[in-house]
Amino acid sequence: MPGRALVTGSEGFTGQYVCQELQSAGWEVWGTGIRPSPSSDQYIPCELVDPQQVEALIARVQPDLVIHLAAIAFVAHGDPSAFYQVNVIGTRNLLASLAASDHKPSCVILASSANIYGNRTEGALNEATPPDPANDYALSKLAMEYMAKLWTQQLPIVITRPFNYTGVGQDQNFLIPKVVQHFKNRSQVIELGNLDVGRDFSDVRDVARAYVALATQCPAGETVNLCSGRSYALRDVLLLASELSGHELTIEINPAFVRSNEVRNLRGDRSRLEALAGYWEPISLAETIEWMLSNS
Repeated sequence: MPGRALVTGSEGFTGQYVCQELQSAGWEVWGTGIRPSPSSDQYIPCELVDPQQVEALIARVQPDLVIHLAAIAFVAHGDPSAFYQVNVIGTRNLLASLAASDHKPSCVILASSANIYGNRTEGALNEATPPDPANDYALSKLAMEYMAKLWTQQLPIVITRPFNYTGVGQDQNFLIPKVVQHFKNRSQVIELGNLDVGRDFSDVRDVARAYVALATQCPAGETVNLCSGRSYALRDVLLLASELSGHELTIEINPAFVRSNEVRNLRGDRSRLEALAGYWEPISLAETIEWMLSNS
């Protein structure tokens, strides 16, 4: 099965782990992103919003597998139009070039987001949960999903909806890296929002494993949650980080970080992932935080 894989966003947080997992599974891995200087001979800079660059990339690599991770992913990004340019138009350019190529890939995996479900539906969310996007990032990902349907007759497309995940190397704009860094620095105070809101957190290594498992099966036409199926309140995260680091700090609630009408508990249903990719025991949040405290 393994052949030549192209990972967009290969230099990003998720991309680095996905590339490592693909290489371990025997794939010849090529990467692309906006970083101008190649990190290896198998890295090609490319602006996905430029269709000519994308055509040249696909013509050169001729991938058997594409895992499309490149996106603007930080919800508070300052330019709303950039979400749509990169996440929708960039993806469209990629799919158009793949469909026009003489060498068709055997699988194309697109990373959407569980953000498309919004934050008003309580409990375990499965892939049939109605979308309820609450920001431009989520809207752009949902628009990408609908746009991708235009290419399903020409390409074997799998859509993934990752829930929250974390690990070594994630930017401190994200919640758990922020918490971990405060404990690593032995900070005295941390400002946070609602401590009792529960969310589904996975380890990035599990997410990378899921991508490669789906690539092997390639259930074309499917949409799949990537999640742990477990919910952790922020209070739980703080307790774990304190126990593992041996440090205590003062928590100050910043009203600016508290979202109105936020549901108390939200997690993913991983039944479809397990049915398609097989079962494995997800890495626990305690293991993830311990790893981050030791390495980040």
